[in-house]
Amino acid sequence: MSKEISQDRLDTIFKLQKGLSEMMNLDRYPKDSEGRISALSTAIMHEAVELQRTTNWKWWKTPAKFDVSDAREELIDIWHFVVQASLELNLTPDDIVEEYKKKNEINRDRQRNGY
Repeated sequence: MSKEISQDRLDTIFKLQKGLSEMMNLDRYPKDSEGRISALSTAIMHEAVELQRTTNWKWWKTPAKFDVSDAREELIDIWHFVVQASLELNLTPDDIVEEYKKKNEINRDRQRNGY
């Protein structure tokens, strides 16, 4: 996938999230940046638990059929909050790609060095 295509997709996601946040009643949304990041972090954690609940992580329980559709929906909920947190931190899609590349290289170095 070319950089332009992938970048356009990330730009689209950011625009959609910004539009959604402009529609919301934000009376109860924290007014300060730290409070918003804290609230969004909490939302991400709770959505991650909802994603986990779509799996058969309870080894003591009879497993149910894994519902990929439900799992995808929960993962997209996480994306909504991650993108909103990115907007709150004034990260652009370009910033995210660059920060991701930096952290990816750190993680690769860690793997090469027995982290």
